[in-house]
Amino acid sequence: MVQVGLESLIQDDAYSFNGKRIAYLSNQASTTRGLVQGRIPLQKKYQQRLTCLFSPQHGFFAEQQDNMIESDHVIDSVTGLPVFSLYGEHRRPTKEMFDKLDLLLVDLLDVGTRVYTFMYTMAYCLEAAAEFNKKIIVLDRPNPIGGDKIEGNLLRPDCSSFVGLYPLPMRHGMTLGELALLMNSEYGIGADLTVVPVKGWKRTTFMRDTGFPWVSPSPNMPTPETALVYPGQVIWEGTEVSEGRGTTLPFECVGAPYWQHEEMLKRINNNELPGCVLRPVVFQPTSGKCANQPCQGFHIHVTDATIFLPYRTSLVILQAALLLYPDMLCYKQPPYEYEFERLPMDLILGDTEIRVQLENGKSIEKIERLWAKELCEFDTLRRKYFLY
Repeated sequence: MVQVGLESLIQDDAYSFNGKRIAYLSNQASTTRGLVQGRIPLQKKYQQRLTCLFSPQHGFFAEQQDNMIESDHVIDSVTGLPVFSLYGEHRRPTKEMFDKLDLLLVDLLDVGTRVYTFMYTMAYCLEAAAEFNKKIIVLDRPNPIGGDKIEGNLLRPDCSSFVGLYPLPMRHGMTLGELALLMNSEYGIGADLTVVPVKGWKRTTFMRDTGFPWVSPSPNMPTPETALVYPGQVIWEGTEVSEGRGTTLPFECVGAPYWQHEEMLKRINNNELPGCVLRPVVFQPTSGKCANQPCQGFHIHVTDATIFLPYRTSLVILQAALLLYPDMLCYKQPPYEYEFERLPMDLILGDTEIRVQLENGKSIEKIERLWAKELCEFDTLRRKYFLY
């Protein structure tokens, strides 16, 4: 049975921390197996030494939508503690915030994709901890899409942003604790860092198979199946095509009013897309892009998660749409995640050349070959920080 880092910390008297003041970075998905949010047993264990809480993008209850929808600092009605938002006026913790703590517990459910901002909130906390001489303890959780497979190109420096700070591939195959160790060491942060590992988890295990309950870490991540497709489907955030927000299947569905199933499938079917079926659908978002408009598109059914390639699958669909509808498919314009000049699609893909290659019709297979060497090098690097 999987036991997450939070549960080990609560149960083990070795984690008493000798009178130190403690803060907790979390959201609604930071629960025990019994679906109790971590701040409750932590306050019971540490009492008045738990001094404050922090929340990432989307808010403490994952109630806010995407792209610069900010959260304010609040008082938590359950614990009476202040909750400092790290996705609002500040994305980096301030000295005034860190003056309230001696150590920060980081307990977030990451979804295994480079552009998910929780890991960068953690990175900013590591930087603040190094600057203000505080300690960081990451309470690890499983990577919901497994820690075995990696996929995609590495981020280029000119595409660095809050959706990509470090040269990681789109699907990185690491837990948040492993990422913390890698960032702290490889990118010169140098914070006082400890990871409380998950017990009973193997790299080949997907979240659905752990038996641990799923709580959505963000509003449009309702199921583990959403997380499986997200490393590819997130690219649609860089377009005006609907990625299924405003429907009951965010990211699992993609489409636009002008798409045509048959001509899209003719282009798509020239590519090998293992482990999934693209089921033609018509959906009508109730909010967001294409709101109240019928969209022709596809529902990605993952039939075998062990061989499914989410990034390749979505790049293939994107290229088909770019080549068929060059005058209708529009890229989203800035601002995007606090970037006001660069094209959001380039920030998401992490390499401007990939967008150009897609537009020019270069085959996905040839594009993948271009990043194969650096992906292999990253695979070697990440293994230095494996905990499982």
